Amino acid sequence: MIRKISTLFGATAIVLGMMMMAGSAGDCDGACMEMANSLSEMLMIAGAGLAVFMTGIFFMMVGHDE
Repeated sequence: MIRKISTLFGATAIVLGMMMMAGSAGDCDGACMEMANSLSEMLMIAGAGLAVFMTGIFFMMVGHDE
């Protein structure tokens, strides 16, 4: 049961981390550049997304460990 929960949490964290990294700039295709994040904000959000992604990979590996 714990392995399934770990695997489910890991998969969710991987998807959310990828979404955070992909949307870290916060702009809308150049049409509203004044609403975009600054470079430091973008790097913080992308770094947090990478941390969530790596945590998800860890939990997936723990869930599949035999």
